[in-house]
Parts: sequence; structure tokens; C-alpha cells
Amino acid sequence: MLLLAALAAAACLLLPAPGATQGQATVWRPLIERLTEDGLPHDYLEQLFSRSEVNFQPRVMARKMVALLRAKTAPPPSRETPPAAPRVYERYLQPGLLADALRFMDDNRATLDAVEAERGVSREILVAILLVETRLGSYLGKGNAFLSLASMALCDDFLLVQAYLPMNSLSPEQQQWLVRRTRQKANWAYEELVAFIGYAMASNLDPLSIRSSPYGAIGLCQFMPTNAVRFGVDGDKDGVVDLFTPADALHSIANYLAFHGWKPGLSEERQEKVIYHYNHDASYARTIVVLARRLREMGASRG
Repeated sequence: MLLLAALAAAACLLLPAPGATQGQATVWRPLIERLTEDGLPHDYLEQLFSRSEVNFQPRVMARKMVALLRAKTAPPPSRETPPAAPRVYERYLQPGLLADALRFMDDNRATLDAVEAERGVSREILVAILLVETRLGSYLGKGNAFLSLASMALCDDFLLVQAYLPMNSLSPEQQQWLVRRTRQKANWAYEELVAFIGYAMASNLDPLSIRSSPYGAIGLCQFMPTNAVRFGVDGDKDGVVDLFTPADALHSIANYLAFHGWKPGLSEERQEKVIYHYNHDASYARTIVVLARRLREMGASRG
């Protein structure tokens, strides 16, 4: 109970706040040097990290670690209680949203025809994913991928985030787990940061202008940067992979699903297993399949 209370208190304290007061040149130096050693242009990095809006935000990592610690210390489910079946997120089945999705399909008919022909993924599945991820591009997140990922990557130095975590409430074993897990998450963020900077440079985009989820997912399709680099497709053939455009986002989603096993004619059960790779949430996968079925039915009824 004391640990749960400490985690709850920590979560309340982890509100958005200005970055750390340390001089930027000092706080970012280890990360700039590491990125430079891994091949990113030093002058570009110096200019990027010296901008006034680039402030270290340790609370980004702290929020993530408090959530992971809470999940780790939660009581295990009772063996007598069967696991809950996947549910459908009914909020995405509202008539207005379904109508928006059908209009999106009409507006992007040529692209969807091409995606289906090239990669075998049905248009209804693709549009259902965009509807759930970003409301068809109308909501792209309030985060900034660069600031979030850079701040998390810097926390491989645990001392930079320690003050924002409930260390005094943890056993020595839990403290060791938290230090190890934080460094693992920092290394994950670093790999995503490298991919993100590379993506921004290749797309000729200002990294600080790219909106994202709180932890760095970008575009209409909400790809993490490593997936943007690996699975991104220049769907409109303009020479740039821009996941904020429908053509590139739709082709990229289909590329991702095809890589993970999508084939025409899959049963709904198999479809859900493939979609689970996109978001490790069985209810998410079920919702996408049900949404796609509803869109297909509505499209057929229009003739």
C-alpha cells in the first residue's frame, strides 16, 4: 500500500514543467557527442540542440518509469478469473466518424486502389487504422518527438531522472530494477532519436516542428521513427517519405502489415493477429477489424 501511494503521489507530481535549469551546452553535451560518433553531422546537431526551445525534460522519462513500475508491482490477476475477452472501442463506431471515414475513402480512392493492388491490404483496414490512430489526420498529438526522445535518451545517466522517481519507497531490488529498466528505456529512446533525426533530415523537415504522441510516434499512421525509416514508403512518388500525407501513410501501413503476415483472404481471427503487431492491444486489433467490416458494409449499401 505504501508503494502504491508513493507511485500515485509521484504521478501527481509529474506534470508538464519547464526543462532542467542546467545550461543546455552542458546537459546535452554527452548526447551530442554520442550522436556525432554514430554518424550524424556535428554542426547540424550543435545548431539543433542550441535552440532556445530545446530544454531537457526529465519528467518524460519519469512518467514512463512510474507507469512501468506501477504495472510491475500491481497484484497479479486471480487464477480463478479468466482473462477478459477483447472488446470493441465503441467510440470509433459513431455515425459521424464512420461518415468521415467513407469520405476519406472517396477522396483517396486512387491511392487505395494502388495500395490494394500492390500490397493486398484492404482499404477498409487501412482507413480503420488511420481513424483510430489520428482521426484520419485531424489529431496528430501534442508531443514533440525530438524533445521527448532526446530527453529520454539522455536519461541513460540515471542521476538525471532519479530525483523525479519515488526511490525512498522502493526495496533495494526494486531500485536496481528501476535503474536497469530506465537505462534500457533510454537506449530504446536513443535508437528512436537517431532514426527520427535521420527521418527529419531526409524529409527536409524541422525536427522541432513535427508533432507526435507523448513518446514519439509520428504521422497519420503514428509510426515510431525506426518503423518510419524501415517501413516508410514514398506512396505519391515525390521523392520524400512524408507520413503526414495520406498517400505515404497508407502505403506505409500496408507495407508494415504485409511484412508482418498480411495476405488477402485472411480470416478475421488471423487479421487480428497481424494487426496486433501494429499495436500490442487485443482490443485495438478487434476494433480495427470490426470497424473495417462496418465500413465495408456501409460502402456496399451505397452501391
